Amino acid sequence: MNVLTYAIGDIHGCADALLRLLEQINLHRAGRPARIVCLGDYVDRGPESARVIEILRHLQRDAPSALTCLMGNHEQMMLEAYRDAHGASTWLSNGGRQTLRAFGITAPEAFPRDVLTWLSSLPTVHEDALRYFVHAGFRPGRTGVDPDMWNHLWIREPFLGMAFDFGKHVVHGHTPQLEGVPDRQPYRTNLDTGCVYGRSLTAGVFDETRGPPIDFLQVDRDR
Repeated sequence: MNVLTYAIGDIHGCADALLRLLEQINLHRAGRPARIVCLGDYVDRGPESARVIEILRHLQRDAPSALTCLMGNHEQMMLEAYRDAHGASTWLSNGGRQTLRAFGITAPEAFPRDVLTWLSSLPTVHEDALRYFVHAGFRPGRTGVDPDMWNHLWIREPFLGMAFDFGKHVVHGHTPQLEGVPDRQPYRTNLDTGCVYGRSLTAGVFDETRGPPIDFLQVDRDR
């Protein structure tokens, strides 16, 4: 049976949009076998980072094999802010203050330990037979998974500007498309459609016949 995979772009604390997109996914799959891959950046900038994490952790507990959550650069910054108070200023200036408010705390060291443990366990890459899923991308120049984890979380150029075949289609987020439309390229697809900036939250739909998406599902941040 042709298993569907739904990859969700950057959520950034937009919990209501996430719930509406999950409803769309459930309707679209219509009982067919399906997996969900979330591409990272669940926290910061938006108002409900704590609720987004709660939703994703609940789904994973109910069906651990059906949901893969990847780490994004904002999860990395949040963890570093907890581990090193001197590094917290970078995180706070990139949306961390909203995350503290969402958790009802005033400093990174007060984050719940179970949340930090979950974030620390997130992988930076997921792959299937036809695709690599990653938050930011890979450095062009070699096929397969980039061995440098920094690139998984942070890279923009030369990844975005160079058409390079990594051997599988790369599905990523990280760089917001402020028109609210996914960026479809021959060897990669960017699913960050700027939800936290008032645009859309997007899920790319993938099947077992080809690497690139066969469809997209979208919800507006504010309906």
